[in-house]
Amino acid sequence: MGLKEKTMKALVTQFHQPHGIGGRAAGWVMAHRESNRKRNVWAAGLLEVQPEDRVLEIGFGPGIAIEAMARRATNGLVVGVDHSDVMVRQATRRNAAAVRAGRVELRLGSAEDLPEFDAPFDKILAVNSLMFWDDPVARLKELHDLLQPGGQIAIVYQPRGPDSTDEVAARTGQEIAEHFATAGFTDVRVETLALKPTAVVCVLGVRPGR
Repeated sequence: MGLKEKTMKALVTQFHQPHGIGGRAAGWVMAHRESNRKRNVWAAGLLEVQPEDRVLEIGFGPGIAIEAMARRATNGLVVGVDHSDVMVRQATRRNAAAVRAGRVELRLGSAEDLPEFDAPFDKILAVNSLMFWDDPVARLKELHDLLQPGGQIAIVYQPRGPDSTDEVAARTGQEIAEHFATAGFTDVRVETLALKPTAVVCVLGVRPGR
């Protein structure tokens, strides 16, 4: 493996699970790259978080969507789980006031190893993390059970890499929608945001019962 390939592999690893100095740099890039910010704020808006909502985000990165949802859940709670301690620290700093006020809780964990929660959620969000889950349908079923009846989930995907296209995004969105149906979600729909370098898809679904 040449130097270029080793460097690219190291960068991909850092964006998957940021750690050390490189992880802090990756977090800075994720927090300041315009497309990342637009993608996260757009996704948070689609969930239409209400003031009293309890919200969970899986893989919150530097905490951009956490910040956007906490602005809406003024009397609720936004909980985040991420498998990078570097991201937990960066997102905690970004949301310091809300953390101190008890409106945001950020925990170390992953979709495969979720911590215990004391109550179900009204909304769940995951942005560009499903592709790293070992069994997406199994994970979606677990998240289904963490929602209140009538609660809503949003899974966001924007393809990256040299072979990424809007068509790849659209195709993946449909695959995720099929996973939603298998996991028991209803009212499944796919929203698309025209963005560079490729379109972003957000698949939304509802836990039936209300």
